[in-house]
Amino acid sequence: MKRLFIIAIAFVLVSCNQSKQPDNQTKAAKLRQVKTQRDTIETVALGILKALKIKDYKSFASHFHPVDGVRFSPYGFIDQTHKHVLAKDFLEAIDKNWTLTWGHFDNSGMAIKMKVKPYLEKFIYDADYLNADEKSYDEFIGRGNTINNLKESYPQLHFTEYYFKGTDEKYKGLDWKSLRFVFKKQGDAYYIVAVIHDQWTV
Repeated sequence: MKRLFIIAIAFVLVSCNQSKQPDNQTKAAKLRQVKTQRDTIETVALGILKALKIKDYKSFASHFHPVDGVRFSPYGFIDQTHKHVLAKDFLEAIDKNWTLTWGHFDNSGMAIKMKVKPYLEKFIYDADYLNADEKSYDEFIGRGNTINNLKESYPQLHFTEYYFKGTDEKYKGLDWKSLRFVFKKQGDAYYIVAVIHDQWTV
């Protein structure tokens, strides 16, 4: 009788252990998926930064979302009036040297009217973000006096941030700057749908 009892207990323990295994396997699979997703997005972002650094704008445009295009925001607050373009229009604007309206200067409210390359140099790759002081995934680093509405504008989408701390002593570290990319999946690949430049407006 005692032996039967021991066998029964052992059977129950084995059954419980087996029932937990699928849950553990599911959790492990989800963790792998999240890690793979992050690695993929960060790899794409790295390619974008490399293209911007060497001013290979054709390569940069190849990362634009093929359906949604890209919105360019010169400051942390994303406005629907900020320039929104598809890759082909972006490249055509460069080729034809068009002046575009990108938004408004934060301190004066005047329209930002610039050709593409000067805009990219002033409001996108205005620092060596490929070698940024800090970088993050789905987390904000730079926090300034402009409302940051990225998560409201692009709910459930992933983003990366590249940040440089302030260097001018008279501003006591407030002259920081950041560059953010927002990603959306299309098919099996991730593309950018927003490029956001942020800084403390001094």
